[in-house]
Amino acid sequence: MYILIAFFVLHWQLSVFCQTFFLHRFGAHRQFTMSKGWERFFHLLTYLTQGSSYLNARGYGILHRMHHAYSDTEKDPHSPLFYSNVFTMMLATKHRYDAFAYRREEPEPRFDGGLPDWPALDRLGQSWVMRVLWGAAYTSVYVAFAPSLWWYLLLPAHFIMGPIHGAIVNWAGHKYGYRNFKSADVSRNTLIWDFVTLGELFQNNHHEFSMSPRFAARWFEIDPTYFVILALDAVGIIKIATEQRARYPLERKAPSLAAEGAE
Repeated sequence: MYILIAFFVLHWQLSVFCQTFFLHRFGAHRQFTMSKGWERFFHLLTYLTQGSSYLNARGYGILHRMHHAYSDTEKDPHSPLFYSNVFTMMLATKHRYDAFAYRREEPEPRFDGGLPDWPALDRLGQSWVMRVLWGAAYTSVYVAFAPSLWWYLLLPAHFIMGPIHGAIVNWAGHKYGYRNFKSADVSRNTLIWDFVTLGELFQNNHHEFSMSPRFAARWFEIDPTYFVILALDAVGIIKIATEQRARYPLERKAPSLAAEGAE
C-alpha cells in the first residue's frame, strides 16, 4: 500500500514540476535561460515523468501564450467563463493543443518562436504505441503491489496526469480563491501554499507578473518551484536575468488584506 502511495505522489509531483518548471516558466515565458545541454536534459525528464500524458513543449507554449494574450475573453483557449464544466473546457483545449502540437495549424507569429523543440522526442511522446506501453508500465506497478482492486481506480490519473494538472490550474485558477491584483481577467490565487501544482495555482499573481519566475507575492504564499529555481540558479544550471530578479519583491506591489476586503 505504501509503495503505491509513494509511486502516485512521486509521479504527480515530478510530472507537475516538469510542467511548471520546463514547459511553463522556461518554455512558454523564458523566465530564465539554460544551456542547450540542460534544455535537452529537462526536456527528456519531462517526457520520462509525464509518460503517457506527455505534453509537447511547442503546443503547450503556443497555447499558454495565447491564454495570456486573450485571458478570459472569447479567444482564450481555456477560460472557464465560456464552459459549463471542466470536461468540456479541457476537450476544447485538447483540440486547440493538438492543432499546434501536431503542426496542423500555424499560430500567429507572435505566439511562436523560442520554444523548446525536439522533433525526435516529440514523435516518441506522441506515439500511441509508446503511450500504451507507458500505461502498461503504470499498471504493472499496481499488479505487483495493489492490496485490492480499489487501488486500480488511481490508474486513470496516471494515464492522463498532464491534462489533469492543466485542468486544475485552468479551471480552479480562474474560478476559486482570492485576488491580490485587479487584473483585467478573473484569475485567482486558489491556495496560499500550492503543494498541489507546485505554484501554478497562484494564477492572479502570475498574470500580473508573467515574466517573474516567482509566482508567490505575499509573505504567506509559498511557491515550491521557485525555491528549486533559486537553487538551480545558484549552482549555475540555469540563469535568471537581471530584469526578472528585479521582480522578486512582489509584496511591495500587493494590496493590503484590508484593501482586498474593501473591494
